[in-house]
Amino acid sequence: MTDYKHHIIGITQGDVNGISYEVILKSLCDNKIMDICTPVVYGLAKAASFHKKYMNIPDFSFQFVKNTDQLSNKRPNLINIFDDEVKIDLGNGSKVAGQMAERALYAAGRDLKNKRIDAIVTAPINKESIQSDKFTFSGHTEFLEHYFGSKENPALMMMVDQDLRIAFATNHLPMQEAINALTPELLYQKLEILDKSLREDFAIDNPTIAVLALNPHASDNGLVGNEEKDILRPTIEKAFQNHINAFGPFPTDSFFAYGSYRKFDAVMALYYDQGMIPFKMLTSEGVDYTAGLPIVRTAPAHGTAYDIAGKNVADSQAMRNAIYLAVDIVRNRKNHQV
Repeated sequence: MTDYKHHIIGITQGDVNGISYEVILKSLCDNKIMDICTPVVYGLAKAASFHKKYMNIPDFSFQFVKNTDQLSNKRPNLINIFDDEVKIDLGNGSKVAGQMAERALYAAGRDLKNKRIDAIVTAPINKESIQSDKFTFSGHTEFLEHYFGSKENPALMMMVDQDLRIAFATNHLPMQEAINALTPELLYQKLEILDKSLREDFAIDNPTIAVLALNPHASDNGLVGNEEKDILRPTIEKAFQNHINAFGPFPTDSFFAYGSYRKFDAVMALYYDQGMIPFKMLTSEGVDYTAGLPIVRTAPAHGTAYDIAGKNVADSQAMRNAIYLAVDIVRNRKNHQV
């Protein structure tokens, strides 16, 4: 493969009916991206041209290539994953859009597994339309855990915006299943992954982690549930004894309302909404990072946004931040190995 000055960052096209191409194209129009990496989009050449015309950005152009051996480091690249015409129905989910999102994800995944690219940034998918006999996952995190991880090395979902980092002990689970899944073993494993990621991926020496409580008021010493006493406090103590600087459990409402999250390098939420609601209230430019795996994957922390698809009003900063973070983590991991 050609010797490139920068790291090669693969970008999956996501759902062609949403804002994915809009935020990708707006991001790649920023010349600073080419200064830090060689981007390659896994997508549809005709869909990219459709969105480019729709957005009226005539000065932008891709280098269309068949594989990573042909990449240009002078302008953004696109590997065409399908030659036939694909109907684009802006603002609506469709089976063909799901199939193309799946195809792009597997194409980038294969190149990442074969070390032909250094990281992937995934644009938003429709979790319903992407489902198939092959893709039966509730999201990117679960797919990547299956494709790159193992039972010994599970994935950890983390939301990132500069110094704000919120990780999740459980991911996309119904509420009752999330509570049942929250065992001392699971929480300790996720704390280990988070601590390792903060040190190696974010280059933080001696990081600190706040663990959120499950019950209101952190159970008020057992008046409102026993999970704090039976699961959380013993696990936090065990982690601390093993040189993981974990603290808590902290009641979620006052922890975020009074800004206590600023005192820690990361926060461990126990279920999806507990961490996602405050994160999205605090920032609209966040990044979804999949920690714990041997590969680097980031994504803008937003969905397909069908309601504004085709209106050319989508903010692309989260996508740019996802590209920046992917490059930073690749560099940090290499520096850590030195």
